[in-house]
Amino acid sequence: MNFPIHQLKKSEFPNKLREIPEPPKELYIRGEIWNPESKLLCVVGSRSHTPYGKQALESIISGLAGEDIIIVSGLALGIDTLAHKAAMAAGLKTIAVPGSGLGKETMYPRANLKLASEILHTGGALLSEFPEDAKSQLWMFPKRNRIMAGLCDAVLIIEAEIKSGTLITARLATDYNRDVLTVPGSIFSSTTEGPHMLMRLGATPVRNAADVLEALHIVRLEGEDVSAQKYKELSDDEKKIIDALSSPTPKDDLITSIDLPIHEIQGLLMMLEIKGMIKEEYGEIRRV
Repeated sequence: MNFPIHQLKKSEFPNKLREIPEPPKELYIRGEIWNPESKLLCVVGSRSHTPYGKQALESIISGLAGEDIIIVSGLALGIDTLAHKAAMAAGLKTIAVPGSGLGKETMYPRANLKLASEILHTGGALLSEFPEDAKSQLWMFPKRNRIMAGLCDAVLIIEAEIKSGTLITARLATDYNRDVLTVPGSIFSSTTEGPHMLMRLGATPVRNAADVLEALHIVRLEGEDVSAQKYKELSDDEKKIIDALSSPTPKDDLITSIDLPIHEIQGLLMMLEIKGMIKEEYGEIRRV
């Protein structure tokens, strides 16, 4: 979390956020300011997600790899956490908008401090309209939700109960003229009552990444190699490790084969796993 908090000037506020009826008076950021040309996709859902919801989220976000898409979510437990992690695993940047200030002592939820740090170290950002020392309170979450909806080109709802903060975000997205996308699910699950209601109200059903790309007006070239694109975005030292993994390799053997300090290699391996480029199983590391 060794990234300073910077208060944005009004002129630095994202254009879409300045367009909403009640734009924030102040905006604080920890991390990198993103490319204004990037597409922003808000991904939110239930804290009590099902295995189906997790599988659907990870499948959709992994399919967006290689595109100039930033995943926005609220750092909450459940679907929000999965969305941030899936984005990083796919090599996408991610923005977290917590319902608190961005101070180390006030960031909420406390269980996701490590995740917040990983978001920053992969080129993402933490964003809040609340001062650094503002502790989380219930009234902050609906205000946080309007920031997420206002920032984005579209909002994707994975799972949500009928009475939930997730549906507040969906309603705000509709008010702001953003596309609302949602994943259909089982008619027997309470966590898909929200998505099915949204579809009855006109939300776009999403089955896969291609549906999301269509909603964001992104045309993917036929035969485009996503893995090659992810490789291009690696640092020179990260590429050294990937190039050394022509086949699954014991971790100790890999470390001794790379001409870098051990602590640097350990850090690079962690980052490559977060980006979804490698996986460690049974003491061996392999390319994904």
